[in-house]
Amino acid sequence: MRVLLVTPPMTQLNTPYPATTYLLPVLRAAGHTVAQVDVSLTWFLRLSGDAALGEITGALERCQAKGAPAVAHVLRDPERIRREIPLAVRYLQGREPGLASRIARRDLFLEGPRFQNIGPPGQADEYLDWAFGAMGVADRARYVASLVLEDFVAAIREGLDPRFDFARYAESLAASEPTLDPLFAALAAPSLPQRILTELTSELLEAHRPEVVGMSLPFPGNVLGALTMAKQLKALQPALKVVWGGGYVNTELRELDDPRLFDLVDAVTYDDGEQPLLSLLEYFAGERPEEALLRTKLRRAGKVVERSSAEVRDLAFGDLPAPSYEGLRFDDYLSILAVLNPMHRLWSERGQNKLTIAHGCYWKQCSFCDITLDYISRYDALKGAAVVDRMEALIQETGSRLFHFVDEAAPPKVLKSVAEEILRRNLAVSWWGNIRFEKSFSPELCTLLRRSGCIAVTGGLEVASNRLLERMKKGVTVEQVARVSKAMNEAGILVHAYLMYGFPTETAQETIDSLEVVRQLFVHGCIDSGYWHRFAATVHAPIGQHPEEYGIELLPMPPVHFAQNDLDFVDPTGADHETFTEGLNKAVFNYMHGIGMEEDVRAWFDFEVPKSKVAKGFIKRALEA
Repeated sequence: MRVLLVTPPMTQLNTPYPATTYLLPVLRAAGHTVAQVDVSLTWFLRLSGDAALGEITGALERCQAKGAPAVAHVLRDPERIRREIPLAVRYLQGREPGLASRIARRDLFLEGPRFQNIGPPGQADEYLDWAFGAMGVADRARYVASLVLEDFVAAIREGLDPRFDFARYAESLAASEPTLDPLFAALAAPSLPQRILTELTSELLEAHRPEVVGMSLPFPGNVLGALTMAKQLKALQPALKVVWGGGYVNTELRELDDPRLFDLVDAVTYDDGEQPLLSLLEYFAGERPEEALLRTKLRRAGKVVERSSAEVRDLAFGDLPAPSYEGLRFDDYLSILAVLNPMHRLWSERGQNKLTIAHGCYWKQCSFCDITLDYISRYDALKGAAVVDRMEALIQETGSRLFHFVDEAAPPKVLKSVAEEILRRNLAVSWWGNIRFEKSFSPELCTLLRRSGCIAVTGGLEVASNRLLERMKKGVTVEQVARVSKAMNEAGILVHAYLMYGFPTETAQETIDSLEVVRQLFVHGCIDSGYWHRFAATVHAPIGQHPEEYGIELLPMPPVHFAQNDLDFVDPTGADHETFTEGLNKAVFNYMHGIGMEEDVRAWFDFEVPKSKVAKGFIKRALEA
């Protein structure tokens, strides 16, 4: 069959989301004609192109929000904006490197409200030097050009589509939304960006002429875009089959029973997509009975039903071919850098090859994680040589030597094998990924990883409290995190810590103590970067399934007919966690830039908080142990 694999908007603009790259070679090996397209990129490039910019600025001149800051900025000089937006895009695509100095010194672009936080150009040099350190002119220019695009996106949001964003388009309409009503309302009254997406969908249908369109939806921010595309596909070619899968589907649509979705979508598949999609294609071709499908929901007699045969098995992870980026416009991605954080700089680097070392998580015990779902619970790792084989294949295909291992937690044993194989083959690459701060990451192993090309790791320090780390079954201690992160850092590897606050039963005292631990980790050169995330209870995590074991009470939820993930709860013993958000973020932002490192952590809050009970030499002693 002719199959078009689509990542609907919006995900990210710096590199392709990898789901379709894994599906494409599997479907081709089965004899299908397959193409893939990242509509996040193609839609944004269309919106920032000459024709659409004329439509957008014209619509802003007629909109009801002319006084909104970003809209007013565009309307100051629409002609100049139409010239500058494509130029900013080209610079972020790496196509105008000669403009770096002019962009960095801020005398090229018309600046909007997003620049207010960094002051006028005369003062900005000091600010950017402080924020970026030794990153240099090119990265300062990336930041300035990114702010130009952020002002453009904000104008669309303020004047034309309140849901529009770089990576989270209409996310609030789909995240844990129990009913389809808000999404269908948005479909019934399309914005100008949606209408342009509809035109783009028609062009894709004409160019590829698929019989089946497989859509991978990794996040809630892909759902409205996917529905907008599906509506147009069905309007133009009613017999075409539309299939949904992906991370959002796997986590949030488990309870899906609204038959209205199947006016636009023919089938919804769950967990790994290779075998369910292969089975569906055979079913669509009349070569497989409906009863022999795998983890697939359909509409029958007006009701949603699930078909999954116990006799159909998933393909083994180790047997899958190397992913393929064929057809994706690798050189058109953008390095948007809008957050002054060394790890965000790497996250936003364009043209990264994304690879998975292992299916699932080898630990799979954390109480806040979706360990009951297949993408976490079923662990299956590749051999080091097989990983490096895939790396070499992707270098040949994409020309990029930058790799992001997208594992839940890359296993140390396999990473060691990968590093040794890279060195054995004399392969010049840079790579990074997520780890658990396992004690097996010795100084010797960290040095080996760095020699093989490891430039950064991310990992969960979470609450930075031993009581709470034990309660969440994290399997590490603060002292262990300190030693491993220090070993990584001394080897020359950037370390980013995922931080969490608001875990069940966490007190105000523990939150302040956690911040003190984080401060000491920065002081002693253990971590370079960090970001606080507010804890959320989810339906597939142990906390969501057994809340009584964690001292919380789930609040009543409306009946679920569409999406469910985050759960509202009451924590009778914990603090008012929302009040700590601003102070925690302010502290870490300054620590990343070497500011306020010796101040009492209470100084970051504008209300009274308890004094930290963590000994001043706590991390120092942990490192010496």
